[in-house]
Amino acid sequence: MILWIDFETRSRVDLGSKGVYNYAQDMSTEVLCMSYAFDDDEVQTWVPGQPIPERIYAHKGPIYAHNAAFERLIFWYVLQVPFRLEQFYCTATQARANCAPGGLEDVGRFASVSMKKDHRGAQLIRLLSIPQADGNFREDAGLMAEMIQYCETDVKAMRELSKAMRPLSAEELADYHVNERINDRGVLVDVPLAKAAMRYAHDELVEIEERVAELTDGEITSVRSPKMREWVLARVGDEAKKLMLVKDKYSIDKTVRANLLAMENPDEIPSAVAEVIQCADDLWASSVAKFSRMADLADDEDCRVRGAFVFAGGAATGRASSYGLQVHNFTRKCAKEPDAVRQSMVRGHNIVPAYGKRVTDVLRGMLRPALIPAKGKHFVVADWSAIEGRVNPWLAASAFGEAKLDVFRRKLDPYKVNAAATYSVAYEEVTGEQRQVGKVQELALGFAGGVGAFAAMGRAYGVHFEEAQARRIVDAWRRANPWAVPFWQDLDEAYTRAMRNPGHEFSAGRVAYLFDGQHLWYALPSGRVLCYPYARLESDGVTYAKASWKPAADATEWPRARLWKGLACENITQAAANDILRHALRQLDDVVLHVHDEIVIETDQPIDLERIMSTPPAWAEGLPLAAEVQTMTRYGK
Repeated sequence: MILWIDFETRSRVDLGSKGVYNYAQDMSTEVLCMSYAFDDDEVQTWVPGQPIPERIYAHKGPIYAHNAAFERLIFWYVLQVPFRLEQFYCTATQARANCAPGGLEDVGRFASVSMKKDHRGAQLIRLLSIPQADGNFREDAGLMAEMIQYCETDVKAMRELSKAMRPLSAEELADYHVNERINDRGVLVDVPLAKAAMRYAHDELVEIEERVAELTDGEITSVRSPKMREWVLARVGDEAKKLMLVKDKYSIDKTVRANLLAMENPDEIPSAVAEVIQCADDLWASSVAKFSRMADLADDEDCRVRGAFVFAGGAATGRASSYGLQVHNFTRKCAKEPDAVRQSMVRGHNIVPAYGKRVTDVLRGMLRPALIPAKGKHFVVADWSAIEGRVNPWLAASAFGEAKLDVFRRKLDPYKVNAAATYSVAYEEVTGEQRQVGKVQELALGFAGGVGAFAAMGRAYGVHFEEAQARRIVDAWRRANPWAVPFWQDLDEAYTRAMRNPGHEFSAGRVAYLFDGQHLWYALPSGRVLCYPYARLESDGVTYAKASWKPAADATEWPRARLWKGLACENITQAAANDILRHALRQLDDVVLHVHDEIVIETDQPIDLERIMSTPPAWAEGLPLAAEVQTMTRYGK
C-alpha cells in the first residue's frame, strides 16, 4: 500500500537560504497541514491540534512525495515520526529520471497539459508561511482553507503524474537512497575561512567596480549593466565582433568573455578593453556567493552542509547536479598552500601578491579547501582517469574502438598517441607543445566536434591555430581514431530509423533506441533507460522538449532542442559514465562528495578505493578503468 503525502509548513527560517535540513530542524518550523491518501483513496488532510491518524503511524510500506527529502525530514524532526529512509519514493526524482522537469507544476506544462502557470501556491506560501513585518504569522481561516485545498490538489496531481510515468527501477530507487544517505551525512565546512573569504570578496568587488569606472571614464559603473556589452562592442575589431555574435545577437556571456580574453591581437582587443572584460569576468565569477552560501547552509551545531546533491538532476543523462553548495561549479584550481592562505585570511592579512596576483584568484583557489574532514579523519579523494575518453570508444563496440581502448590497457598517454599520429613522430619524441595539442584534440573532438569546437577548446588551453591548420589537426585526430566517425553515423541512423519505425528497436554499438510514438527512448548497457521527451522527426532532424529550458511567460509550447549525432554521443557517454559512478557509490560508505568523475570519502580507516573504482561492473566487461587516489586534509584538486 502506497502513502501519498504532501506538507505545507511555516518557519522563521528561510527555506531558500538555509536549506531543507536546517529548515526542518529549526525549532520554529511548524506544520500547517498534511494532505495524504492511501493508494487510490480520497485525499484527506490532517492539521495540528488533531491526533495524527494511527494508520499513518503504523504504515510500513512506501511513502511517495514530490521532493521527498522535505517530507521525510518534516516527519523525522518536526512530527517525530521515525519512518525509514528506504520507505521514501521521490516523484520529482521519478520525473527527472524520465527526462522531465523536477517541479510538480512544471511537469504539467512540460506535457502541454496546460502552459499556464498557477502562481496561487506561491502567493499562499508568502501569505501564511512567512512571518509578516511585525514578526508574527498571519492567521486567516479563509486563506487556510485555500491552503488545504491547494495541498490536497498537489497530492492528486502527484499521484496522477507518478502513475503516468515510467516508475523508477529497483536499482534507480536504491541509488536514490544512496544519494540521500550522502545528503544526510553532509560535508564539513571551514566556516571561519568562508566568512573571512566573504570579507575579502566584498573588498574585491568594490575594487573591481572602481577600476571599471576608471577605465571607461565613468561610462560603465557596473559590469552587470547592459551598457557593458555595447561599450565593448564599440571598441573591438571585426574578428572579436564575430566571437561576440551568438545566435544572431551580440553577447558578453562567460564563453564569449573567455574567447575574447584569449585573443592576443591588440588591434582586436585593446588592452583597456581586455582589462574591463577581465573585471567583468572576475565579478560575474566572484566566489563571494559561493562562500556566503557555504556559511549560510552550514549547520549551527556541527558546521556540516547537507542536501548538496540532486539525484538525476541532469535529466538528459541522469547525472547528479548540486544544490546550495554548488560543488559541481567549483573551479578545479586550488591554492598551492591552502593552510597558509587560510591562516592569512582568518587573521585579515594581505593575501596578494603573496598568494596570487588578485584577491579573486586567491579566493577561487580556496573554494575546494574550504571543505574539510572532521577532526581525526581525512579525505580519500579519487577520480577516474579519462573516463569519457574510455567509455566513448567502448560504447562503439567495434574493432577500431578496441584499438583505442588498447591505448589505455597498455597505459599509454592518449594525448601523446594523438600527437604522434598528428605530427607523424614517434611516441617517445612527442614534445610538450605537441602533447598539449593532443590533449585539446581528445577533449574537444570525441563528440563529433569540428574546427569550431577544437578552436574554442584550444583557446582555453592556450593553443591557437589558423582555420586551415585547425582543420588538418581535426582530420588527423579522426584518422587516428577510425572508430569515431562511423559510430556517430551509426547513432544518427539508429535514432532516425527508430523515429520512422515506432515500436521497433535499433542499435548503435552498445546502445539501443526505440520510439514509442511519444518519447524517443535509449537503453544503456547497464539496463538503465533515458529518453528525449515528446520527440518529433522534422525536416531538419529530430527535435525534443528540453526539460532544463524554461518557457517564456506567454509560451504555448515547451522549448525544443535538436538532437544530432554529437549530442547523442555525448549524452550516452556521460550517462554510461554516471552508471559507473553509481555502481561504485553502492559499494562505499562515508562518501561526502561526488562530482561527475570524482568521489570523496571522509574516513579514519584504510580503504581500497582504487580497486573499487578500477573494477568495472559486470555489464561493462572489457572496459579498462583506472583511478587516481589521494589522501587530503582539505578538499583539493
